[in-house]
Amino acid sequence: MAQARSNRPISPHLQIWRWGPAMLVSILHRITGNGLAFAGLGLLLWWVGAIAGGEQSYQTFVAFVWTGTGPWPSFVTAILGKAVLIGLTWAFFQHMATGVRHLVLDIGAGYELQANARWSVLTLVFSVVATALFWALVLIPR
Repeated sequence: MAQARSNRPISPHLQIWRWGPAMLVSILHRITGNGLAFAGLGLLLWWVGAIAGGEQSYQTFVAFVWTGTGPWPSFVTAILGKAVLIGLTWAFFQHMATGVRHLVLDIGAGYELQANARWSVLTLVFSVVATALFWALVLIPR
């Protein structure tokens, strides 16, 4: 005998669950991974291609990204460039921290609600602090 179809969703959706730190961190892990894959990989491949292309190619890359000695302003000194580079740095640290968190969860630890929420918040705090420290070290004149 066939059962009647109900209008209930087959799986829970975001509207049903109450947002918590673990949910936010899990979604951020996917977003930062995609951001690193698309934006970060493009910049990395351009850098490696510039190294492989020889001295002139690498100087063009450095002029565009860092020094701004060409006909364009430096990517690093432009507001959009700073936002992209800081965002990529934060995405790297956030993705790394949540990757370690997922590794700990994969071994069976940290599933208690309090511990899971605490480690989720700590990954967010770590990523912001690590990004700030990284850029402080890069930008402090020596």
